[in-house]
Order: sequence, then structure tokens, then C-alpha cells
Amino acid sequence: MDDKEASVNEATAIEVSPRRLWASQALYTKSFLSVYDRLALGLTSRLIWKCPSEGIIRLYNQHISANHLDVGVGTGYFLEHCTFPAPNPRLVLVDLKHNSLVVARKRLARYSPQTYQHNALEPLKIDGPCFDSIAVNHLLHCLPVTMQAKGTVFEHLKVLLNPGGVLFGTTLLYGGVERSFLATYCYCWLNLMGIMTNRHDDVESLKKNLALHFAESEVETIGCGALFWGR
Repeated sequence: MDDKEASVNEATAIEVSPRRLWASQALYTKSFLSVYDRLALGLTSRLIWKCPSEGIIRLYNQHISANHLDVGVGTGYFLEHCTFPAPNPRLVLVDLKHNSLVVARKRLARYSPQTYQHNALEPLKIDGPCFDSIAVNHLLHCLPVTMQAKGTVFEHLKVLLNPGGVLFGTTLLYGGVERSFLATYCYCWLNLMGIMTNRHDDVESLKKNLALHFAESEVETIGCGALFWGR
């Protein structure tokens, strides 16, 4: 697969140790991705995080455009199940994980997506025009940096939005959300393993990050999940 290496512009880059970066993506093997939809987006989202994937599909349907960039694509599940406003959208996929890009590009082949293997904490340059919508779904809680530093993702991506364009997504938060004992236990284990870094992520910090980079924004919490948008 000839994923393009996205080049860097003059925006801020956040340096992360290779060990922490590796830990945040080590889980996403070919074998795990083969059960990801059923396990992570089905069972775990519904029973542990109490944030069913149906709500995220609704978020996509509310905001997705026919000129869309998706950062942190997973398996491409939400892009397959949402409704694009046009039959032949321009679709660009970005992910740090090569395996995810392979799976998502195959799944969404009917849209002929462009793919870029890229670290979302670094500035991103895409070949072609800017976008009317950008999604960062289940990405922020995996980034091995503080919540304040995660705002760098918004800084990098907002320059790729057309006027009036919207950035939207979801993340799993630790503070300010309904969190069961089981969810707390899973968070502790996942943070210890480096798969997630969200023990200090909360609703107010997310709102501040969005307000810093967008004129309008909104955050809705469902269980441990936060569904957000900014424009």
C-alpha cells in the first residue's frame, strides 16, 4: 500500500516519545481489527462506555459533507454506515496506523479514498483543496499527551477547513461524565498499558480546547463519551 507521507507546514508539532506512540497504536493489529467493530464499537461501547455507536452515526449524518477528511479512521465503520449527502464524495483518510488504513481503504473502495499515514499531533498537508467537514472520531483519548496538548490537533486541522466547514468527533473522557466502576477499572488498565491516555481528560477541558480554536462549538456527553463539533 502506497500511503502518502503527509508533509509538514509551519504549525506547532508535539513531540512524543517513540515508546508512548508505539503503545498507543500497538493494539491495532490485523487480528484485532478483524473483531474491532463487534468488540470495541459494539460490546464495549454499549456495555462499558455506555456510548452506543448509533449516536456517533447520527453525529456523522448531521455533519458529514461530500468533501470530507477523516482522521483516525479505525476500520472505516462509521464512514460505511453514515449517509453522505452525495453519491460520489471526495474522501480522504488519515491514520497513524498502516493496518487501519488498509482495512478502511478496502472497506470504502467504492469512494476511491486517498490515504495518508500520519501522526495527528504533527501538522498535516493534504494534496488538493480544503474540506467542508473533518472528523476526529475515537482519536483524542488515544493520544499520549495532556488534554491541553490534544488541542494541537484542532490547530492543525482547522486550517484545512473551508469557510463554514465543521470539525466533529467523539472521545472518551474520565472527568465530568457518567463513569461506572467497570469503566473506571478499564480506564486504569488501558491507561497503564498506554493504549489510552485520558485519566486527566474532562468535559471542561474539551470545551476550552474547542472554544480556543472555533467560533462556535458544542459538546454532548453520553455515558463516558463526548460527542462534539466546532466551526
